Amino acid sequence: MTVFGLKIAPEEPVYVIGVVCKLVNIPIWTLRQLDKAGVVRPKRIGKKNRLYSLKDLERLEYVHYLMVRKRVNIHGIKILLAQTKTLRPKGPEI
Repeated sequence: MTVFGLKIAPEEPVYVIGVVCKLVNIPIWTLRQLDKAGVVRPKRIGKKNRLYSLKDLERLEYVHYLMVRKRVNIHGIKILLAQTKTLRPKGPEI
């Protein structure tokens, strides 16, 4: 992603929780619960500040879809994400 002529890696944590809340339309308290449940793991700066990466935002967009459209709770989302992680094909084995 290029912003103001700077290249930002998708894994680089740059978004604070308030901005993420508005971008993915998930309340702050829900983002905290998703962090607590291990659905998404933002980088911590100090004890309180969470920074999210672009990859985290993409994952949260999918989480929002599951919560709103499919009516899946946080525990169900965690299970679904774990299943999709194990079903993804791995690279060629050497």
